Amino acid sequence: MTPLAAIHVANKQLGLDEDTARDLYQRVTGKRSLREMNPAELTLIITEQRQRGFKPAEKGLQGPFAKKLQALWIASWNLGIVRDRSDAAMLSFVRRQTGIEHTRFLLDADDAAKAIDALKAWITREAGVDWSQSVSTASWLRPTGAKIALAQWQLLSVLRAVDATGFRKFVFDKAKPLDQMTDRDWPAVMNTLGEMVRKGKT
Repeated sequence: MTPLAAIHVANKQLGLDEDTARDLYQRVTGKRSLREMNPAELTLIITEQRQRGFKPAEKGLQGPFAKKLQALWIASWNLGIVRDRSDAAMLSFVRRQTGIEHTRFLLDADDAAKAIDALKAWITREAGVDWSQSVSTASWLRPTGAKIALAQWQLLSVLRAVDATGFRKFVFDKAKPLDQMTDRDWPAVMNTLGEMVRKGKT
């Protein structure tokens, strides 16, 4: 659901006629028309409507930053950092970082960066993931999935669950040669390694 659609649903749910709704917009943003508002102002309207009792239907993750946050959250789970893989747990994390209740209301890039950067910093601190993209970085290591999988392998090496030098062979056995791996190929490898990491940490 887009922010505009959410606002219209909220107005209907709260029983606000057009004039009352426009008075609310004016009070919150100084503008009477939704079309004149930027994403941050639309978020302010939704926040105000929620404070008045608007309860949006929970229909999974939505919003421009939802997929990235979910991918990082699942990566954290596959690295054994978080214990709860659920969207609800991720939304709690996002709420703590941004004060915004749901990814569908996370529309501003600066707000999203607070959650994304905090999650990436946590992953780096706990699992040593190197997010850098330098010219010297091998092409196969540029995708986020490759960085996560390599960090998983290093964790498993510390746990003595794998041979530290066997990463290339493992990836080849599970998917394809490293230099042929694409963004779509890495999740299967990460999920397999995630099971091993979680088992090794118990």
